[in-house]
Amino acid sequence: MLNRRKFLQLSSLSAPLLSIKNIATNGDAYTKPIVISTWETYKGGNTEAWKVLAANGRSLDAVEAGARYVESTIDCCVGLGGNPDRDGIVTLDACIMDEHANCGAVGAIQQILHPVSVARKIMETTPHIMLVGDGAQQFALENGFKKESKNLSPSAEAAYKEWLKKSEYKPEINIENKKSHDTVGLIALDAFGNMSGAVTTSGMAFKIHGRVGDSAIIGAGLFVDNEVGAATSTGVGEENMRICGTHLVVEFMRQGDSPEMACRKAVNRVVKRDMAKAKTFQLAFLALNKKGEYGAYALQKGFVYCVKSNGEEKTIASKYVFEI
Repeated sequence: MLNRRKFLQLSSLSAPLLSIKNIATNGDAYTKPIVISTWETYKGGNTEAWKVLAANGRSLDAVEAGARYVESTIDCCVGLGGNPDRDGIVTLDACIMDEHANCGAVGAIQQILHPVSVARKIMETTPHIMLVGDGAQQFALENGFKKESKNLSPSAEAAYKEWLKKSEYKPEINIENKKSHDTVGLIALDAFGNMSGAVTTSGMAFKIHGRVGDSAIIGAGLFVDNEVGAATSTGVGEENMRICGTHLVVEFMRQGDSPEMACRKAVNRVVKRDMAKAKTFQLAFLALNKKGEYGAYALQKGFVYCVKSNGEEKTIASKYVFEI
């Protein structure tokens, strides 16, 4: 039988362990739920995701809500307001993944406002993971999604007319800061300790028609392992697909690396392959582990990400390899 003195001794020993367990490697108090996302431009998506998480909602519902908000409000780089391909057509990529490794994706879908929700519908109602092009649109329409206008947004139309003057395709580093295009990726850990992620984009501006980037590829644009953590990415998708970057980040975390170190190792994999080329484009990874610790790393200076939890709401500049 445990006497009072013994009980007090054990209690005093266990208290520091509890506090240590609740400290993240970034120095902030560990709390859950938490949501993180790429780029300050899209922090409204975090706000929407947080509404779900704060009500003890599921992480999957949170990331979908955040992605949907960005798809319907940003007129430059995500959703139907994004810049078109070389033929003047806006095509969208998206994917979503939950805590059970269920996932869905769409590639090069047209005239659908919320491709992330189409991706979820594919995940939940079909034996497939990805549908693309006309087939993705057909599936969306058959499942109650509305076909939107083909008209370009005013900003996209102006950018396209300017591009046509030279018709050159030269992706710019951190072009999303100029409100031209990029990707929003969200990762969430809910109050029950479950993780999900979502990615949505209008893709590279003035790409070849039919191009699908990493945002639709599970293991490249997004990967979730509920035992370990999750990662998303932003930047030149082709370079990410060469290394299956988000899967790589999660595997590094599985081996014990912090989210930041895992992202750094993935970025270094790209640098090691071709340093000269790596200086000419942006690629960044953002990760969250099962403990609620987060971090990012980028090739180039300029990538930022947003964090929202009970304990904090802030935008953080990622560490990077090159300052060009």
